[in-house]
Amino acid sequence: MTETTTFTPPPDQPDGTEAQTAAVLTFPLMKAPEPARPPGEAKPGEWEAELPDTDDPEAEGLAEGAPVDPPREVYPPSVAEWMEARDKARVPVLPDWVKLPDQRKAVRKWAVRHYSAVMGYHAVRLPCIYTPKVLYYSPRGAWRWSAAIGRWVFDAEGKSLRLAAVAAEDAAEYLKLSRQRNDRVRLRGVVAGIASMVGLAATLTLYVMAPSWLLLLAVAALTTTLGVVGAPADRPLIDMAKVTFRKRKLSSDIVIRAHEVAGLTSKDQSIAFPRPIGRDGDGWRVIVDLPYGKSFKDALNAHTKVASGMDIAATQLFLDKDESSERRVSYWIADRDPLAVPSGKSPLLGATRVDFWKPFPWGVDERGNPVMATMLWLSLLVGAVPRQGKTFSARTIALAAALDPYVRLYVFDGKASPDWRKFALVAHRIGFGIVPKNGIDPVGHLLTSLRELKADVEDRYHRLSELPLHICPEGKLTPEISRDKKLNMPLILFVVDEVQEYLQHPEHGKEILALLVYLARVAPAVGVSVMTSTQKPDDKACPSELRDQHQARFALRVGAYQVSDTILGAGSYSEGLDASKLLKSHKGVGLLKGMSDDAGIVRTYLADGRDAERILTRAAALREAEGTLSGDAVGEAPAPEASATILDDVAAVLGKGETKVWSETIVDRLATLRPEAYGPWADLEPKPKAEALTAALKPFGITTGQISRRIDGEQVNKRGIKRDDVAAAITERNKKRDGE
Repeated sequence: MTETTTFTPPPDQPDGTEAQTAAVLTFPLMKAPEPARPPGEAKPGEWEAELPDTDDPEAEGLAEGAPVDPPREVYPPSVAEWMEARDKARVPVLPDWVKLPDQRKAVRKWAVRHYSAVMGYHAVRLPCIYTPKVLYYSPRGAWRWSAAIGRWVFDAEGKSLRLAAVAAEDAAEYLKLSRQRNDRVRLRGVVAGIASMVGLAATLTLYVMAPSWLLLLAVAALTTTLGVVGAPADRPLIDMAKVTFRKRKLSSDIVIRAHEVAGLTSKDQSIAFPRPIGRDGDGWRVIVDLPYGKSFKDALNAHTKVASGMDIAATQLFLDKDESSERRVSYWIADRDPLAVPSGKSPLLGATRVDFWKPFPWGVDERGNPVMATMLWLSLLVGAVPRQGKTFSARTIALAAALDPYVRLYVFDGKASPDWRKFALVAHRIGFGIVPKNGIDPVGHLLTSLRELKADVEDRYHRLSELPLHICPEGKLTPEISRDKKLNMPLILFVVDEVQEYLQHPEHGKEILALLVYLARVAPAVGVSVMTSTQKPDDKACPSELRDQHQARFALRVGAYQVSDTILGAGSYSEGLDASKLLKSHKGVGLLKGMSDDAGIVRTYLADGRDAERILTRAAALREAEGTLSGDAVGEAPAPEASATILDDVAAVLGKGETKVWSETIVDRLATLRPEAYGPWADLEPKPKAEALTAALKPFGITTGQISRRIDGEQVNKRGIKRDDVAAAITERNKKRDGE
């Protein structure tokens, strides 16, 4: 379709114009500015309406754009908080190894040990390795030295410039360089000649006038110098006296990379460094702020991946929680595996005595800081696979108790190893294995000791509550009460190594378990601590009803994380405590939980068999001087013998027709019947005398009560027993024997 437009000229167009004409008009690209209007006036054709920003009726009256963030400068509510914040942010002026006496001593010992080893290393190799090397390389060194002097005298360093001038056919530059070379060679030749004459004269003088030792020293120094000059660069003359461990300089890029591969960061959020990365002992200290939403627990779960991202072993990376923020994590990256380094000999070797009421040295942590242990008011469970230092770790605690003469020791070893044999010097009761030997049944001995100890614990609760307030103000055991021989309530440490051997005993296992559960749960409050160790912490060998009563747990290397959780308690694995990650080389290293508020790694001190014998010999002499040796240590009648015959002995001393008898009267009669067994009871005061009989009869269900007697016209009340109760206990005992 074609559109035709007819052009008609306007009437006012001049004549003679036949062709069409057109005018080009300018088209504005921008709108013309509009005239100013008063505020609030709408444009023509427009209208205004006020619409609500939200459907919330409570939003009415709110001003848009009101700030919701607090002011940037927020003052602390108190000066104490301000000072506390500054204390936390302040970096220590001196490192711990300078400030702390223990670490200064450790550094000093290390320096002496290290440099003496270095000197000995080189002293051994000096005549047989270093001297032949020096003699072999010294001719080469002499040639290198003389060649270097010749190049210097004849200006060999300017030869390349002169050759370049010849190649460029620059005669003026060549003549200039030649004159400069001639001047240098002339001067340097004179200097070299004078030096040669002086050296020759000094050599002749030294040869003629110097003593032989000085001449030998000069020859050795010259030969050594020439040997060093002639030695190849890739083969050093002197060997390294130490192993260079793989140690890398840590940077922020490495730390960021580690968190990225561990999945702790994202593209939008990375970590922050509130403090610079710096050296901290034998490692690096890094403090990072994780992205928002991440916590210390996330970093703990990614422990292995973070270590891989830093290209180190997992045993070199240690995490600490920062109390100021849940997302702040403090890393300590060791230069090498610190858990494979032995912690050293036990300080108990140099201790004259120990106060068991105070913490004592047990080991060091991963950074070498001392770890103090205490057994007051708690029970301890030690578990590990064989050959990881379980017995040695537990024995160190028992050795500390032995050095306190006012601590009574019970030691029973289910495997009958030689590790605990020397405790016979100090132990009140001691037994080995489960097989009767030399007329003594160790299982029966343990059972009787547990019964006696249970009766003693029950008696302590009553006696502590009855003591005067000026002696026992809070009804609790105190150091003064435990060291009072008249009160007879010393601290007690009950040790059972390889406890599973006793718990699985076909005849007495159940009763031993019940008694241990009772003591672990109730006895610590009155100064009786229980320490058990096992290599089989499963429900069959060591039931949970016993494990759960231990307030403190110590797990050395185990085979799986489930076993670690069994020893340390449910939920320990989720807290990052996993003893299965420990290596076989980590002897005596374990995870400690429950002894203090913090759980951590302990590298226990070592006290081998000879060290233990030295400590126990000193402990026996100390106890003998204090008069606290008792029980099996001094040959007193074993607990099984006294317990087995106490019912028959009491029945024997009861007179015909006596239905009720005072306890102290029975003790006097028992001492007359068998002075070797009951003589010490008769020497006690009336009240302790009666309490001793009460404790002995309590395992058999015999209780004491008030018995009235009229003496010289006065009514006297004292505690005693009934004949019927004794007869019933004997009948019950005989029934059990017949049933067995």
